[in-house]
Amino acid sequence: AAAMLRELRRRWGSYKYRFVPWLALNLRRQRRTLRYVPENCQDKIIADEDVFETLLKTFKALFINDFSRQADILALLPEVKCQYLELLTVEQKRSKVNSCNCQSQHLFSPEEVLFNTLGFTVSRDRSSLVSAGTGVFVTRGFVPKGTVVSMYPGTVYRKHEPIFFQSLGNPFIFRCIDGVLIDGNDKGLSRSVYRSCSRRDQLGPLQMSDKSWLTATPQNPLAVGQYVNNCSHEKAANVCYQEFDVPGHFPVELKQYLPNIVYSHDIESHLRCVVLVTLRDIKQGEELFSNYYTVVS
Repeated sequence: AAAMLRELRRRWGSYKYRFVPWLALNLRRQRRTLRYVPENCQDKIIADEDVFETLLKTFKALFINDFSRQADILALLPEVKCQYLELLTVEQKRSKVNSCNCQSQHLFSPEEVLFNTLGFTVSRDRSSLVSAGTGVFVTRGFVPKGTVVSMYPGTVYRKHEPIFFQSLGNPFIFRCIDGVLIDGNDKGLSRSVYRSCSRRDQLGPLQMSDKSWLTATPQNPLAVGQYVNNCSHEKAANVCYQEFDVPGHFPVELKQYLPNIVYSHDIESHLRCVVLVTLRDIKQGEELFSNYYTVVS
């Protein structure tokens, strides 16, 4: 009886920032919405500096690829324009493009940019698991162990912020270790809330977040992590979640590729992101599987 009571108290501690009706409607889906983390476990598969460098490298490549469409941003940030013109010139030489005219720049798809930058692409497709719906696959290239392979997009809710209606029947709510919640649902009320917050935080032509993950063609090709399925007895986990707070010195021109935004605008804190890191080498054609229950350290 005592052991049962301790278990009930532990479970209640995981849900204490939710409402009881949510439990009734989502009990069968709790594997996607709940994540148990041992108290002595550190949620760091790789260093935060490595996560930062990967995102910076990928987002810079996306920005350079889309350079000709960034005129409004570059007009506000002349020093940034000079910096990227130098990078663009180097990239053009590397691609054996003789002209430095931005209008003649060859545009790659976001997936091609990801492959040229990190050596792989990921995309959504029908899962290899029966009745699992959509999954995420490495569709091209090779992903080494310890690589950021995806991001978990969505609206970030801190403790006690209203998420009751968004959580009803929603299997895409991710719970961080400290109780912060990320709603990765790209449909219904969750979609509307994210778009509203994104418009609220826009500073002129400067986008503070990426809305394209709500569509079938995200401009940040990493922003598909909410569709990574849970592992099974047949399919072991090959990726793991890692929380990452975006530092204050993150380049403002690259925030347009961040697929997360805070629900409350008046809170001064770093933006919480969650990335998926590979636990082993992953080959082309393999599906990504995570573990919703634990963090592997």
